[in-house]
Amino acid sequence: MKRIRKILIIDGYNVINAWEDLKRLAEEKLELARESLNAMISEYTQYSGFSTIIVYDAYRVRNSESRQEKIKNLEIIYTKENETADTYIERFITDLGPKKFLDITVATDDISEQHIVAGKGGNRISTRQLYIDVINAKVKIDNKVKQTKLSKKNTLEDFISDDIAKILDDLRKNDL
Repeated sequence: MKRIRKILIIDGYNVINAWEDLKRLAEEKLELARESLNAMISEYTQYSGFSTIIVYDAYRVRNSESRQEKIKNLEIIYTKENETADTYIERFITDLGPKKFLDITVATDDISEQHIVAGKGGNRISTRQLYIDVINAKVKIDNKVKQTKLSKKNTLEDFISDDIAKILDDLRKNDL
């Protein structure tokens, strides 16, 4: 049986402007806000199993060409001049068409975009819900890491051969 591929498409600037910490960061330096979002979503993507695309629009950037970057487990899209993230996302979903083994989710607060996504058979989540999902995943990841560290005690016998362990045991017993 074929596995369903889960795709998460994020309107990058929509999320940056909706999440307070990223919004403040963007006021200082937009590039830092993008990098921070990319890092958070990368960790979330590993946890959630999504194939994730973050779309940053160049709607008001002159002479901008569309470009793609692969950063860790993310695909980052920068749209061309005069192209919004919404337009790119709509075209992307339309080009995919209805596929049996695809589960597409779009994260945006743009109501018209949400309606279009739903009309094309995709799922939509708000930027607030995405934030909650990302934070919950981070908490679960952190807890799992803590549990792993607590349950894994590093002992000498984990790192030495049986022969060395025997010699050390004999030394301990003063049999040498």
